[in-house]
Amino acid sequence: MLFSPRPIDLDRVDLESALLRAAVGDFFSEAAVLLLANAGHWLPSLAAADLITIETDDDDTAPPTGEVPGIAWAAITWSELDDALAAGRIEGSSGQLRILRAAASIADGHPIDLGDTAAGLDRRHLQLLLAAISHAGGSHDHRDTDPNGLVSDPLPPLVPWPARD
Repeated sequence: MLFSPRPIDLDRVDLESALLRAAVGDFFSEAAVLLLANAGHWLPSLAAADLITIETDDDDTAPPTGEVPGIAWAAITWSELDDALAAGRIEGSSGQLRILRAAASIADGHPIDLGDTAAGLDRRHLQLLLAAISHAGGSHDHRDTDPNGLVSDPLPPLVPWPARD
């Protein structure tokens, strides 16, 4: 590998893709990443604060100029979140902080007051939180059965992710 990529070196789409690539199959991690990505504020902020780790595969082929070599896999270092907030390395509005704390709760079990969190969100962010909870619960993967016990096609998520602008 030519160099170790830093999260800040990736554009928003590549960073989100790397985080989702590492989270696939873990509905909690997927939900947390999708919550932060859809909210829009946090992925670049977490990358700038070095709260995202990046690893790449060992692809020896030379990438086109400006691209990270190999396939990137990324993870948020949830254990360092409280220290980064306390030190002022990351910051956001009260609603943005509620979304961040909700994502940390979903992904890593950080305790939150769900009622206070939901009550402090505008409608858009509340919809994102509900979609994240729905995703973490696996509602996008649920199937129904008919009276004969045959499994049907997948059911729609209880709360779908809203379309992005």
